[in-house]
Amino acid sequence: MLKHFLPNEHVKSIFEIKPDDLTRKGIKGIITDLDNTLVAWDNPEATPELIEWLKTMKDAGILVTIVSNNNEVRVKAFSDPLKVPFIYRARKPLVRSFKRAIRDMDLKPDDIVVIGDQLLTDVLGGNRLGLHTILVVPVAMSDGWMTRFNRKMERRILSSMRKKGLIDWED
Repeated sequence: MLKHFLPNEHVKSIFEIKPDDLTRKGIKGIITDLDNTLVAWDNPEATPELIEWLKTMKDAGILVTIVSNNNEVRVKAFSDPLKVPFIYRARKPLVRSFKRAIRDMDLKPDDIVVIGDQLLTDVLGGNRLGLHTILVVPVAMSDGWMTRFNRKMERRILSSMRKKGLIDWED
């Protein structure tokens, strides 16, 4: 049961994910969460550092699609200025939006990595399709109400994973 929540990798920040490392692994596309993965959940715009990160991915030929459970207004306002494709109200961990993003990027599942800050949505959804998953430490320590509930569940799951020796990193 725990293996469904186990990410392939864990990083402290999205900025630790480098295009050279991804291309060496054969990755051609990124499905990324928005809130608390790319920016704080209450930050309406990309930071200069994030804009540069997205540019390095684009320059390396790596496609990026934002897949968010948030509403259209939030996701569109963030994504449009960056010219990054997006899917809103994704209903993660259901796989339909992940499949749509893969199809829209015209890539194979083996070419994709899923990046997100939540085990119960991003990692579980990506793992359900057998995609490579990377869990990032949340950008902000605060969350919306639904995410706060998920975080409590995640702490229990992470604790079980540590006890079983499945992970050795801290939150």
